Amino acid sequence: MSVTIKVYFTTSTTYLNFSNRPSCFTGCYNSKIRPRPIYHSNPLTSTFHKPRRMQAPVQSSSTPVIKSSLIEPDGGVVVDLVLPESEREAKTAEAESMPKVRLTKIDMEWVHVISEGWASPLKGFMREDEYLQSLHFNSLRMKDGSIVNMSLPIVLAIDDETKEGIGSSSDVGLVGPDGDLIAILRSIQIYKHNKEERIARTWGTSAPGLPYVEEVVTPAGNWLIGGDLEVLKPIKYNDGLDHYRISPKQLRKEFDKRKADAVFAFQLRNPVHNGHALLMNDTRRRLLEMGFRNPILLLHPLGGFTKADDVPLNVRMEQHSKVLEDGVLDPETTIVAIFPSPMHYAGPTEVQWHAKARINAGANFYIVGRDPAGMGHPTEKRDLYDPDHGKKVLSMAPGLEKLNILPFHVAAYDTVAKKMAFFDPSRAKDFLFISGTKMRTYARNGENPPDGFMCPGGWEVLVKYYESLEAEEATQQPAVLSS
Repeated sequence: MSVTIKVYFTTSTTYLNFSNRPSCFTGCYNSKIRPRPIYHSNPLTSTFHKPRRMQAPVQSSSTPVIKSSLIEPDGGVVVDLVLPESEREAKTAEAESMPKVRLTKIDMEWVHVISEGWASPLKGFMREDEYLQSLHFNSLRMKDGSIVNMSLPIVLAIDDETKEGIGSSSDVGLVGPDGDLIAILRSIQIYKHNKEERIARTWGTSAPGLPYVEEVVTPAGNWLIGGDLEVLKPIKYNDGLDHYRISPKQLRKEFDKRKADAVFAFQLRNPVHNGHALLMNDTRRRLLEMGFRNPILLLHPLGGFTKADDVPLNVRMEQHSKVLEDGVLDPETTIVAIFPSPMHYAGPTEVQWHAKARINAGANFYIVGRDPAGMGHPTEKRDLYDPDHGKKVLSMAPGLEKLNILPFHVAAYDTVAKKMAFFDPSRAKDFLFISGTKMRTYARNGENPPDGFMCPGGWEVLVKYYESLEAEEATQQPAVLSS
């Protein structure tokens, strides 16, 4: 079975076919490469070998050289809504006199997303016309008639009391959970928050138990407030991971600095096992075979809200660093950064948002696999979404035409080769599928997964995390009994 990849150039469209073949994923790089730990250092300040001279892949002499920043951000420019330092004091003083809207932690994550341009061309929380376009068409129409993808409504909810306090004011100050002024929302519009419609159209179901719905939508106010954002200073979390929070503008500069002629993005919210690494390394091999000279991997874990049983961000980032230290991924051709968006678990609707945001960061290839952004049905024993619909939707979604979608086959543990490999239906009995639930069970019980499933350093990080959970639960149990 083959995978077809559409590669778009500025003067023509070329279609390239190639069959899936297993590739090496551990130890396949030059043994002279000495990977460096990245967990406690800024990945953009590390030194790298001088990249080879950039050349365009298989193209006519009239076609310009391909570079990572050739793919334009939606709207033509990456939005940056953080005020210059020279204006912050005056704008903060102005915001003090405005009616206030208090933000939740997840609202703050959306301020971060909007302010850095991940949602370009969006310049604030959605007003009603933008909200309706996003909700019903998964896209926004620009003034010139062009379409940009915008599959998730990015909105700010307020309650009746806050709405009354705003009154007729055209601007409001946004206050963080700790009481600090975060931003100004200008030229506001307040409109009805129809939660049932929003939930049904975003998730395709109103079944109870949807994580984002229960955490964010259901307890939210009955009104939405939209407007233009002015962010008083960069959003920081002070959790030891801020050096991984690299903006789209910074990523584009780094891709050009490394003379990347292709950037392929891989998103995940789980620890990296060798099956993931197989997919990423095989993608790079394919791009090299297509004629690209210096493809760069953007390993881009989701860093916003996730459901309670997902592995926390700090643990995932430490695990990812071990994957690079152990040489499973090549640190010289990989950038690890945090994507600050909250997670909706909205399947084919949400995966469009994930892909669109990476366009704004400069990625021109996006890897997509089984059931992207999906989850198990909250009340039934089945997947909430068809596992193949995510990649099919991405290949058809309006506004994503300039992004090259790279679908991949399922990777599983080959019990004969004793390593992760692409699943071969002709010898299905030789393959073991290790789900995230199974992986967590191994770690919780202190069991080792099959050799070759995950690098030893990365697995050790997970075992220690689950040991700490067990210890925490043990200390809490006596307190519960005594009460």
